[in-house]
Amino acid sequence: MSNIIDYVKWRGDLTLKESGFNEIDSLVLNRFSYFPLDNLIKENEKITIKELSEKFQKTDKAKLKILWEEDEDLFIEIGKSKRFGDMQALEYTNKIEPETEEQFSATTIILPDNTIYVSYRGTDNTVIGWKEDLNMSFKSHIASQKDAKEYLENIAKKYPTKKIRTGGHSKGGNLAVYASIFANNKIQKRIINVYNNDGPGFNEDITNTEEYKNMINKVTTYIPQDSVFGMLLNHEEKYKIVQSTAKGLMQHDVYSWQVLGKNFIVLKEITNGSKFINKTIKNWLKDLDLQTREQVIDIVFEIINSTEVKTMSELKQSSIKKAKTIIETYKQIDTKDKKMIIATITEFFRIFKENIKEQHKHKNLLK
Repeated sequence: MSNIIDYVKWRGDLTLKESGFNEIDSLVLNRFSYFPLDNLIKENEKITIKELSEKFQKTDKAKLKILWEEDEDLFIEIGKSKRFGDMQALEYTNKIEPETEEQFSATTIILPDNTIYVSYRGTDNTVIGWKEDLNMSFKSHIASQKDAKEYLENIAKKYPTKKIRTGGHSKGGNLAVYASIFANNKIQKRIINVYNNDGPGFNEDITNTEEYKNMINKVTTYIPQDSVFGMLLNHEEKYKIVQSTAKGLMQHDVYSWQVLGKNFIVLKEITNGSKFINKTIKNWLKDLDLQTREQVIDIVFEIINSTEVKTMSELKQSSIKKAKTIIETYKQIDTKDKKMIIATITEFFRIFKENIKEQHKHKNLLK
């Protein structure tokens, strides 16, 4: 079984001229946006991926925020490859603003085929990032989406003669689609493809717009067979179902996605479990008014914030015990809704706990 690291080892000696840009290249560049670039790339600097990789290898890893263990291997492999090494990274941005509940990060890569790739980072491990993800279920045009559009427009202005590809994983996929949909017509004409890797869709107030309908034909969404995140909200674009070696929520990990040559190994349909989750979540969201959705999410994160954790991995199962006490303080919610909210939050933490266990199990197997 092979993943994107194997792909770079196999095909890294082929330049884009020898073998054109493909969907696996896009996922590699999407993962690149998650790399710990804060202490490696300077403001207004244009630097090759090879140079960045070499700097990364010389830096004390304890001083870097490596989000996923395989990132270190991938960073090294793309740096020494002909295919990715000479690509230039620039305009890296990364901001976390608790006041506006926003986590936004993006990187632009100049490719040797005279195109640019705008890569949006998805949710990191911060509580703020997760909160913003869940805000998508009741809000449109959130802060990171607006920043994604502005970022794309600024890059397009700086490189007016280059064609554009854009993409992201998880929330990053949603940001790539949003930015492309609401960019001006001149920029849209320059966009070749938009890659959404297991990112959530949009509420109807966006999918019903002319902007969405005019641009969505350039979007392709990739989801694993047990997709949860990528099935959230509404999608009207074409999509491919990618085979994953992980289970359940862990399939969101792109290192589990299976590759054959320059393509993903695709399946005919998502699993029954994913269909059930998709139907359940969408029916739940459909039956809840926006105010109640917001209350549920606010309560979840009030519980989390009461523990004073900064990352989701620090969250303990004991936090569930605080749910009922906190919910009782919401006097405006009737008894029936309170029971529903408690059940929803309990299930949220149960799934999250299972996901954390699976993640630790996965990491231990790699050691």
